[in-house]
Amino acid sequence: MANIHFIGGEKGGVGKSVVARVVAQYFIDRNLPFVGFDTDRSHGSLLRFYTPFASPVVVDRYESLDLIIESAIANPEKRILVDLAAQTHDALVRWMDESGVLETAAEGGYTVTYWHVMDSGKDSVDLLRRRLETFGPRVRHVLVLNQLRGENFDLLEQSGLKEPALALGAKIIPLKRLHETVINKIDAGNTNFWAARNRSENDPNGLGILERQRVKMWLNHAYEQIDTVGV
Repeated sequence: MANIHFIGGEKGGVGKSVVARVVAQYFIDRNLPFVGFDTDRSHGSLLRFYTPFASPVVVDRYESLDLIIESAIANPEKRILVDLAAQTHDALVRWMDESGVLETAAEGGYTVTYWHVMDSGKDSVDLLRRRLETFGPRVRHVLVLNQLRGENFDLLEQSGLKEPALALGAKIIPLKRLHETVINKIDAGNTNFWAARNRSENDPNGLGILERQRVKMWLNHAYEQIDTVGV
């Protein structure tokens, strides 16, 4: 059965695309076949960093979004990874509701997992409330506490949302902080995470020895967290 992974969070700047890239690299390193879709028309990270695996999809065109489901049904052995751009929630939900995407999942041979990427701000908590109310038990929920965008998630603890999320079976995982200079070098070199941890400083886009080691340790921790999700 194919599993469709929507990587979202609605708010811009919370690190959705970084999470999508980490999940893509996880699939590659774990030899898990997958198909990627990128909804960002201007700065598509999957298209940029994982070109052989990704295709563009237009959120406000049903025939474009339909390709996600058609791909899942046609390729049950593959994971489907969808990097959602900011402010795509309403269009996505409208398509799901009017097309019966969640209601026909079992019949169609696919499951749906929604990864809600959060920074440490109030907006992410408010959007999580909206997400839980919208989807409830109809999807698998993963809450990603992105420490690249803040390390204090007390607002989530105080919101009262953690308990209902867990009651829905949600997984809550942290994405640890990676030194900003390293992330900037990776992005500036248009480098995927495999190349970032393997290219030496002698390569024009390579990192230093300890920078590569930091990437390896960061990815290893991220992979340990993703292992708990069950993808």
